[in-house]
Amino acid sequence: MTATDGPSYRRARTTGPQTAVPCLVMRGGTSRGLFFDARALPADTATRDAVLLAAMGSPDARQIDGLGGAHPLTSKVGIVSPGSGDVDVEWTFAQLQPASDTVDTTPNCGNMLAAVLPFAIETGLLTPRGDTTTARVLTRNTGAVAEITVRTPAGPGGRYVEYAGDARIDGVPGTASPVQIAFLDTAGSVAGSLLPTGNVRDAVVVPGLGEVEVTLIDNGQPLVIVRAERLGARGDETPAEIDGDAGLRDRVERLRLVCGQAMGLGDVIAKNYPKMTLVSAARAGGDLATRSLIPHVAHQSIGVLAAVTVATARVLPGSVAHEVAGGVRPDGEDGAREVTVSVEHPSGEFSVALGLDGGDPPAVVRSALLRTARLLMTGEVLVPRAVWDPTTAPTADQNEEATA
Repeated sequence: MTATDGPSYRRARTTGPQTAVPCLVMRGGTSRGLFFDARALPADTATRDAVLLAAMGSPDARQIDGLGGAHPLTSKVGIVSPGSGDVDVEWTFAQLQPASDTVDTTPNCGNMLAAVLPFAIETGLLTPRGDTTTARVLTRNTGAVAEITVRTPAGPGGRYVEYAGDARIDGVPGTASPVQIAFLDTAGSVAGSLLPTGNVRDAVVVPGLGEVEVTLIDNGQPLVIVRAERLGARGDETPAEIDGDAGLRDRVERLRLVCGQAMGLGDVIAKNYPKMTLVSAARAGGDLATRSLIPHVAHQSIGVLAAVTVATARVLPGSVAHEVAGGVRPDGEDGAREVTVSVEHPSGEFSVALGLDGGDPPAVVRSALLRTARLLMTGEVLVPRAVWDPTTAPTADQNEEATA
């Protein structure tokens, strides 16, 4: 794997009253969003965020004046740049909300991560070698590094990213080529440690709900895990049923605000984390069933790193997830060094392979999973020139050149 020499990207350009910004529209896992080369975006963070909001069409619940899909899962952005040292690629994930004017770059997104290496190859940022290409990708939001592998067969014009294949993930129609992701160190991605309170289970007092038992955990995603029944849910609701139940969503939010403080995250009322996961007994042969809110809208399936975090809680004796799953280790092997946890969600199932250190309690030292990705469109997204004029406001690479 080698980085290309010199600029391998197109710069933004003005066209009449608008600015054309090169981008790719990609599906990563069960999410979709816009991907940009960081060097071609504004150097100033506020201007960059204004460009992203305009590109998506936020704030507007329909995102009718942009490319967003009117849902948090389709209102995401990946900003990719060359890596350094033993990291091949760096990227920043940005979560936008359809009706909000905020751009949140504090959380991670394992689904969008699946499209980072394909983007890097498609845009010439990296040159593939061999029938498969593996790269180390740094998520700048959290500092986590993952090894990602995609298929890159040879064709008449050279090696290319293969998107067709037999891999299937629940929540996405059809099949595609597999994207293999191995997370190397995700504990405490935002909250600072795997168990921010130091406990596998806490009892928090929530206004109007009293004492609620939860597991507060962060193995790539700050997560609150709670029994569905404790919040008046069955645990098998459809996302539409959850979104339509104002009482349930209010109870979830009251719990989230208390747990945010308990996790050391401060006032999270305007933050996209912690995410909320309601767990209940498995119904389709998995370890446990989940219903996730991200944080105010029900997830159609479950986020990649949320699944990793739920799976991690599943193997920690005493946690809410461990108890719901029956209180035994997956695979029935108390001394297993690697176990597979099957997490059920509204669209199906998500299997997570965990590497354990064999301690008591066990520590998760590695997690691996399979996703798919696909390039949907390549071109330029047009934003009003009043939002950004690249002839007067420098791009990130121009800013670097000026200070070199």
